Parts: sequence; structure tokens; C-alpha cells
Amino acid sequence: MEFPYDTGFHGLTWGNVVLLFVGIAFIYLAIAKKWEPYELLAIGVGIILANIPLTGLLREPDPSLGPGQAGLLGVLQHYGIFYFTILPQLIFLGLGAMTDFSPLIANPKGFILGAAAQVGIFCAFAGALALGYWGITDFGLKEASAIAIIGGADGPTTIYSTAILAPELLGITAATAYSYMAMVSFIQPPIIRALTSKEERAIYMKPQLREVSKLELIMFPIFLLIVVCLLVPRSASLIGLFAFGNLLRVSGVVERLSQTAQTVMVDLITILLMLGIGASMPADIVMKKDTLIILGLGFFAFSASTAGGVLMGKVISRFSKEPFNPVIGAAGVSAVPMAARVAHIEGQKANPRNFLLLHAMGPNVAGVVGSAVVAGVFLGMLD
Repeated sequence: MEFPYDTGFHGLTWGNVVLLFVGIAFIYLAIAKKWEPYELLAIGVGIILANIPLTGLLREPDPSLGPGQAGLLGVLQHYGIFYFTILPQLIFLGLGAMTDFSPLIANPKGFILGAAAQVGIFCAFAGALALGYWGITDFGLKEASAIAIIGGADGPTTIYSTAILAPELLGITAATAYSYMAMVSFIQPPIIRALTSKEERAIYMKPQLREVSKLELIMFPIFLLIVVCLLVPRSASLIGLFAFGNLLRVSGVVERLSQTAQTVMVDLITILLMLGIGASMPADIVMKKDTLIILGLGFFAFSASTAGGVLMGKVISRFSKEPFNPVIGAAGVSAVPMAARVAHIEGQKANPRNFLLLHAMGPNVAGVVGSAVVAGVFLGMLD
């Protein structure tokens, strides 16, 4: 029997089939395992839509065909500069409105841990450049920079940097970043245990931090905005909105705007952005050797960042006058709040009296700032 029109089975390649299963796997992890569900669910659906032929959803606007012929995802892809650069900035605004800087203000050592946990970015950058130099890949400075940001475990920063520096890698770098963020609870514990003894993980830290005044909470995002943007101007697009979102929260005078930024705005942007990321992963782009290399470099970067934070935590613990548990250094990667929870759980396993979550949130938030600053450095040098 012949169909009066072509179906999605026509033109379906093995690569499309593989990516369809990848999309299903993302949806499974989001629903069954609750791994980054707000991101992986939409990315999974986007991957599926991008790999079913003839849907028309990826058809880009064409004046000769009329506006009604364009597909939703095609429109989003067509306006990619706006889509993948403006929306991550607005997500940073929402993240700022959801962030509590109190733990970081109460214990500024978190800045050191957040900075140390960016080491994976530079390790992956060097690795990607080396692979390009040896002729294994075609990665240059811009591609290496985009891949390296995965080590910061910050999805919006990865999307923003890749969209500007290496847009052809956008789908795979973003999906890799969010995938590894979802697997924090599997990746980090073995690294923490390998680098610390049980006695170090059992170090008891008082669960209560000093009380932070409202004036400190208000001045901190203003100080962050001015100092960071003066030092690294190209980080202003992310850090500036992050600080502004936090100021909405702590000022206490624009509660409605703060709630909107934390809920409706960030939720809507997340839906659009993650669908677009998934739609950027058709088989003809993803099923390449470079994809596996990026996955490997991303894992290496994330692992190195975790190790860098833990090792710096050991240094601080060695010289600190007060008890300092080096495990919280693992929270220096900006996977908020998953990395902080992992550090807390590892500390409790070694000492049930430990309650490290508040202590770990300081470096966790510092990691968000750190990855955005490094991205600004790369953008300043290369764009």
C-alpha cells in the first residue's frame, strides 16, 4: 500500500535512530532518575524532534515561502544569535534572583575554592588545543575555549560562550555540560574519596555561619558587579545580570519582579533554550568523531575541576586556624546546588554530626561567578 504523502520513515538514517534513543534516554533520566529534569526533559524532546525527518519543525524562515512555512525550531535556529546569547543572559538574571550569597559572605574562603575549581577549564582547553595541534581534530582557539567551559559545570555559560565562539559545537557542548551536571552524584564522590582520607572527610565544622546583615547582602552584588566587570569587561553580560537579579531579591522593594525572575521568566526561557539545544543535535552534526572527543574532554574537565577544588580545600584545611573540611572544595564547580549536596553527603558519611550544606553553598555560588569570569576572559581574547 502506498501512502499519498511521504512519511517520517523515509530518510531516517541510522544516525537518526541512535539520536532518537539518546533523546529517549534523556527523557528517562529526567523523569525516572530526576536528573536535571528541567533541562534534560526539554533537551530530550528537542533531540527527538530534530531527528525525525519531514516534520517541518526545523524549516527556517524563507520570504519566498511565506511566514507560515517556517517551523518553530527552525525559527529559533534562524535567530540563533539572539536565541543562544540573549536567553542565557536572562537565565543568569533569574539565577541571581534565586541565589543566596550569605554563605559566601560569611566565609569568603569560598571564593578561593570557587577559583580553584575552574582548573578543569584550563586543562580541557590545553587538551583540546593539543588534539588540534596533533591533527586529531580541527579544534582551534575558539573551539577549545567553548569546549573548556564545560569544566565549569555551568550550562548557561557554556551555551553563551559556544554560541559566540564556536556555534557549530553548540548542541553537543551544551548537552554534554547538562549531562555531566546531572551526573554530579556519580562523578564527584569517587574523586573526593580518592583525594581525601576518612579523617579529613570527618572534620567537623559548626553548622551555623555568622549572621549576615541586610546591608552586606545589598552591597555585595553591587561590589561584585563593579569589580568583576572592571577587571573582566566581557563577563558583564553574565555577571552584570546575575548581580542585578540578586539585587532584586535582597533589596526587598521589588518583590513582584524578584518572584517573576525566579519563576515565570526563568521557566519560560529554560523551555525555549533547552528545546533549541536539543534541536541543534541532528544526526548529521552529532554523529562525528569530534562528538566523542568533546564528551571525553568534558568529563576530563569536570573531573579536574572537582579535583582542583578538593585539593585547594586540603591546603586551606592544613593552614586554617578553625576546623575546615576539604570536601566542600568539590562544591566549587558551579553545578548549583547538586555539588554542594554531594559535599554535604560525603561529609555526613564520614561523620554523621557533620552538616556541610551551608558551608558548601559558598564555594558553589563562587563557582558560578568563576566560570562566568573565565568565559569573559576567553571572549575578551578571542571575540
